[in-house]
Amino acid sequence: MKNYDKGTVIRTVLLLIALINQTMLMLGKSPLDITDAQVNQLTDALYTADSLIFMIGTTLAAWFKNNYVTAKGHQQKAVLKQNNLTK
Repeated sequence: MKNYDKGTVIRTVLLLIALINQTMLMLGKSPLDITDAQVNQLTDALYTADSLIFMIGTTLAAWFKNNYVTAKGHQQKAVLKQNNLTK
């Protein structure tokens, strides 16, 4: 079994949760078991906004942390290639 980086695992799990949550919202399903009588329009709007922010945040964190998108990242990738440390 491979030794996975703890941060990578956490970011991946959070990303999956965010994507599942957003998919459920897009399909009109509430991830929480709350009846319509319990939820008013403001609470619903806040929950949707929070879900969107959570999804965007975890997506950016997972993409940024696991890819070489900065100048420093490109330098690191070049060093890894020079030392034959890439897959």
